[in-house]
Amino acid sequence: MKSFVIKTLINAAAIWVAAWIVDGIDISGKDTWQHKTITVLAVAVIFGVVNWLIKPVVKLFSLPLFILTLGLITFVINALMLWLTSWASDKLDLDFHVTGFWPALLGSLIISLVSWGLHLALDDKD
Repeated sequence: MKSFVIKTLINAAAIWVAAWIVDGIDISGKDTWQHKTITVLAVAVIFGVVNWLIKPVVKLFSLPLFILTLGLITFVINALMLWLTSWASDKLDLDFHVTGFWPALLGSLIISLVSWGLHLALDDKD
């Protein structure tokens, strides 16, 4: 349980940094600190669920592309997972939007780097 909470908080921080840096990723709605924090935490949970349920299936079906591109297709899959998170957030009336593929690609790179760095800094082993 502790690991899940730490990973969700790390994802929330990484999503917040990506929304701050990338022009096409937006956490809109009320401008209060509390509303945006709750939105980012909810989006982090959705992002975690999408990566846990859907990403392994997509990776399995794209295995030939992994071999062909020497693993670079991972960046595209991560971008699609972020875009799918944006779509699911929209369906749940959360104020998180990714406006296109290129912002999703850049955002997924930033999220990967920030979450990797935070995982190194915070040892999340139970």
